[in-house]
Amino acid sequence: MRDIRFSASIAHCDRRHWLSEEDIRVLLGRLPVETYQRLRAVHFNDQSHGVRMLGYVSGGRREIAICALPPRLSLTRFLVRGQSPSMFGARRGAQWPKLAVRRYMLYDVFLHELGHLQIVDPGSTKERRRFAMERYAQEFADHWRGTLWARHFEHTDPIHNAPAQEESADGVRTTAEPSAAPNGGPAAPFGNSAVLEGPPLVS
Repeated sequence: MRDIRFSASIAHCDRRHWLSEEDIRVLLGRLPVETYQRLRAVHFNDQSHGVRMLGYVSGGRREIAICALPPRLSLTRFLVRGQSPSMFGARRGAQWPKLAVRRYMLYDVFLHELGHLQIVDPGSTKERRRFAMERYAQEFADHWRGTLWARHFEHTDPIHNAPAQEESADGVRTTAEPSAAPNGGPAAPFGNSAVLEGPPLVS
């Protein structure tokens, strides 16, 4: 994996960083290098502004920031059309379990921000045309989440797979799940169990 710089600022009050450098590196290790070739740095900061922002891109579309959040919260209001809390291991109308929050932050928020780094119109000099904006960034996240979760990934941390029915209310997996597919099934054909083929628009 190419060199990527990580930084973490202190989270104030009771907020916490829900992801770690290891979480990001595991995910990137499952993706083709070309999907994160522009990524230079990942920052864990405390800039959610009252849980209004979960992540964003900066540094000329080469850096991603993931925001610290409270220890107990629901992320249901951030879901987009076609998503449900159960996709990430949570229930509507309730606080989200820890695994569900981490799973959503990694396999939706981070992938969405990574989608903003994708060049969709190399010939354009205007940023809004050259780089993926909201719709394509979400399509990128949905594509890779669906693809990666369509086949069980051997790892001790369950957030790297779709939620298992055995996850308890506090987000602890009580038994192993041999295979799990996300709602909607696979988004693309497989390469191998670790690194998979990507959508043709990524450049």
